Amino acid sequence: MTAIEHKELKGITIKNLVVTMVSTASIVVSVMTTYFQLKNDIRDVKNIQTTESRVTEIRLKVLESAVVVLQQQVDEIKNKKQFKTN
Repeated sequence: MTAIEHKELKGITIKNLVVTMVSTASIVVSVMTTYFQLKNDIRDVKNIQTTESRVTEIRLKVLESAVVVLQQQVDEIKNKKQFKTN
């Protein structure tokens, strides 16, 4: 009697079926692991990008405020010069 691995079912051996199923399962697990890792990486990048965007917005507001203050100082200096020349 032959071992079960060598028995054929319409030209397909049980061993080939087992190898095919194990290989397919291995590929599926590998693809799913990669997918979830990429999904986590994308989420992390999105969080970092959101944080950087908020920091940039705050910096922009600070710079805009500084420009307003500097413009007021320039206007005051211009006004003082006009009074001195008159």
